[in-house]
Amino acid sequence: MKNQNHPIIVVKKRKHKGHGGGSHGSWKIAYADFMTAMMAFFLVMWLISISSPKELTQIAEYFRTPLSAAITGGHRIADSESPIPGGGDDYTQQQGEVKKQPNIDELKKRMEQNRLKKLRGDLDQLIEADPKLRALRPHLKIDLVQEGLRIQIIDSQNRPMFKTGSAEVEPYMRDILRAIAPVLNGIPNKLSLSGHTDDFPYAGGERGYSNWELSADRANASRRELMAGGLDEGKMLRVVGMAATMRLANRGPDEALNRRISILVLNKQAEDAIVHENAESENEPLSVLQQPGAVPPASNPTPSQPVMR
Repeated sequence: MKNQNHPIIVVKKRKHKGHGGGSHGSWKIAYADFMTAMMAFFLVMWLISISSPKELTQIAEYFRTPLSAAITGGHRIADSESPIPGGGDDYTQQQGEVKKQPNIDELKKRMEQNRLKKLRGDLDQLIEADPKLRALRPHLKIDLVQEGLRIQIIDSQNRPMFKTGSAEVEPYMRDILRAIAPVLNGIPNKLSLSGHTDDFPYAGGERGYSNWELSADRANASRRELMAGGLDEGKMLRVVGMAATMRLANRGPDEALNRRISILVLNKQAEDAIVHENAESENEPLSVLQQPGAVPPASNPTPSQPVMR
């Protein structure tokens, strides 16, 4: 065995000493806390961005509540939308939240107003979509009034709605009435139709056939055209002739624009007023109401309300 001279290599391993006993991983914990906080922050910002104004108000109300009220709380109602278990806006109250009863009448009025606004939009679209009706737009006046939605078909010297001095409907007037009839069926409101004339008198005055009869006849002729156009039966509540008593504002009594047909889509309040005015059962004569022991119609008990004696 031959002797070979090989260098001897010695490897020395050095052990690294830590800078502090077991603190080499503390930065990871701090970083994890920071990331968790950032995640929570962005989550809160995202929730706020998608929340409705009502929900934001409720969240603000929650943070305004004293800790004692939030912990002790009080009896809350099942349909409450507030996140606070008790107290509500008034922190001095100990009986929990107070249920707010919705104003049913106000909600009904608002819904009816929206229906009338939609009807007005539907009529405008109908007029714009039909070339014949669009050409007659100057003769149509549609506006919201206190009693509901009023649709006025106005006469002019160049294009009268009826034959002169009669209730015979002109063709363009027939087209208007028959076109709007189906649209009026879209809402449950009743209708009131009135005829109006100018102040030009008949030769015999008001003792014979006069503007009173003419305006009433024209109103009924218009009603018949609406029915021919598909208006539902029972939709019309009142048809009246007003002669020349209700002329347009800033117009002379003999101007042609006063000759018009007015269709009023009644709101509930106006409808009730007409029904009450004409209902005999609710309008007893004063001689009856002034008798001793007479009970006003409004206070008559219904079958579901027994009389207490």
